[in-house]
Amino acid sequence: MVKTATMVKGTQTTGNSKKLWSEMSFSAEEWEQTPKAVQSFIVALLAQVQKLEIRVATLEEQVKRNSRNSSQPPSSDGPEVEKKKVGKGQRKRGGQPGHKGYQRQLVPLEEVKEAHEIKPQACGKCGHELAGEDPEPYRHQVAEIPPVVVEVEEYRLHTLTCPECQAETRGELPAGVPQGAFGSRLQAMTALLTGRYHLSKRETSEVMNDFFQVSMSPGTVPRLEHRTSEAIAEAVAEAREEVKKETAVHMDETGWREANQKAWLWVATTTKLTVFLIRRSRGGKVVKEMLGETFAGIVNSDRWSGYNWLDKERRQLCWSHLIRDFQAFVERDGQSQTIGADILAQVDLMFAWWYQVRGGAMNRTTFVEKMADVQQEVGQLLRQGTECDHKKTAGTCRDILKREPALWTFVHVVGVEPTNNLAERQVRPGVLWRKSSFGTQSESGSRFAERIMSVVATLKLQQRNVLDYLVEACDAANGERPAPALIPP
Repeated sequence: MVKTATMVKGTQTTGNSKKLWSEMSFSAEEWEQTPKAVQSFIVALLAQVQKLEIRVATLEEQVKRNSRNSSQPPSSDGPEVEKKKVGKGQRKRGGQPGHKGYQRQLVPLEEVKEAHEIKPQACGKCGHELAGEDPEPYRHQVAEIPPVVVEVEEYRLHTLTCPECQAETRGELPAGVPQGAFGSRLQAMTALLTGRYHLSKRETSEVMNDFFQVSMSPGTVPRLEHRTSEAIAEAVAEAREEVKKETAVHMDETGWREANQKAWLWVATTTKLTVFLIRRSRGGKVVKEMLGETFAGIVNSDRWSGYNWLDKERRQLCWSHLIRDFQAFVERDGQSQTIGADILAQVDLMFAWWYQVRGGAMNRTTFVEKMADVQQEVGQLLRQGTECDHKKTAGTCRDILKREPALWTFVHVVGVEPTNNLAERQVRPGVLWRKSSFGTQSESGSRFAERIMSVVATLKLQQRNVLDYLVEACDAANGERPAPALIPP
């Protein structure tokens, strides 16, 4: 029975259960004299206590989850989450000594609609009459939008009867004239109001009436969206094919709703191109659709399993996500806390050096040499973590080690970033769209959403005007010509 007591004690491996056994003051002989029924009850009771301790620890960790230790967005943080404190600076408010300041640039005089010469008639101090010229008068400009008058062109299609066969023939619209009631610019603006500025269909029709005195029903808006979607479809398809040829691509995905069904909004972006897809799947087949199965570049992403078909050497895991994982380690007790803190200390060194490399203060060779020790130390700490008594910490460490080469791709490959912040920035407008309109209501709506977001994000990266592009694309569609390319020359 002494052996039984020792064995039972040995099964209590963590937390207060160990403490309970250590606090028991009876000896092995006393335990042996305890009735079997009581022994069974005590063993069962302690097993239940241990289960409850694990359950409580799990729930406490869930309650403590926030944007700093998980993938939750900052907007989901509760009031109890302490915000990052910013130290009080020593500088006074406003412009600093030597700062040139910012002023609105004046429009060149030759571009001004009308210039008014204002001369004082009398001295502001003594009242004496003034005359003369100021070679450099103070210039004050006022910008204004004149009343916008919509131009309506009418095409009167005559129907004439043939004197020979009596057949009636009606004239046809000239090439390039829209079949619908609205022109290219008005159509493009409608698509931009819903697809970029996330106005509802009714709000968009109200804007058209309030700003331009154009009568447009809410039901007309989706029809104009569809036409715009078709006008830009080929250009977006070309951009998607171009992304497959890139050497470095950032990818991310976020939840979406299509016809009130669960879906995902996917993004693949480079420094010059961004493309979106809305699919019902969050699996690797969508990654293959966006990149192609023979993709030869490097993918920057989080640890989501949909990317696992890619070679580890062709991936870069996002360190922003990893930092949150390690912060979660720190907020646990015991060995997990120590391992997390030690890894984060190495991460601080890594980013300090990375910023120097990116800013030109450190060359790549020196960076690679310095990072060798960091890579070794982080690897050792992760391996220690696999033996941690906290199951979640051990599991996360094992999962990261499966992709260990993908931690350090940015160290050796020029042009690869250590974080996936680019993709997360690009997907943010989609998140706002989802929150304001609950996604899309049809496959056609999803095609419009992914195409208009691709166009807007890409043109912003290239510093091109979105409205001008959409007008050109709609004009081209009306004239049965291809839309302007999104791929930079």
